[in-house]
Amino acid sequence: MTHTILAPAATLIVWTLVMLVWMAVTRGPAIAKLAPDRLKTGARGADLEGIIDERTNWKAHNYEHLLEQPTIFYPIVFILALAGFTATDVALAWIYVALRVAHSVWQATINRQPVRVLLFLLASLLLIALGLRALASVV
Repeated sequence: MTHTILAPAATLIVWTLVMLVWMAVTRGPAIAKLAPDRLKTGARGADLEGIIDERTNWKAHNYEHLLEQPTIFYPIVFILALAGFTATDVALAWIYVALRVAHSVWQATINRQPVRVLLFLLASLLLIALGLRALASVV
């Protein structure tokens, strides 16, 4: 049964890789169209701001976000897997993943702040709840 709580984490990992591919297939052609002098040697992704279309950069912004807050989600899930979890924990984890996917799609396509902030806030509250539940499972 341990795999039940691990499934949302595995799903978010795969979603993060989907965003990596989406970023690469949109950013790659945009970079290829740039004049050679537009990017200096050693340029980083942040150096593309204002150089390529902002809608193209939105995918990269979201990919970066998926490498930030979810790094807390993964150990929470592992703690719950090792220390014990409930159906509620599994449901909260799946809702967190669904909100992160919705946040990704919104940010990568529409990117209007009020909805994006709401999705982030709801996911953050779920992460806090999961963190507290993980703590309770080990004390």
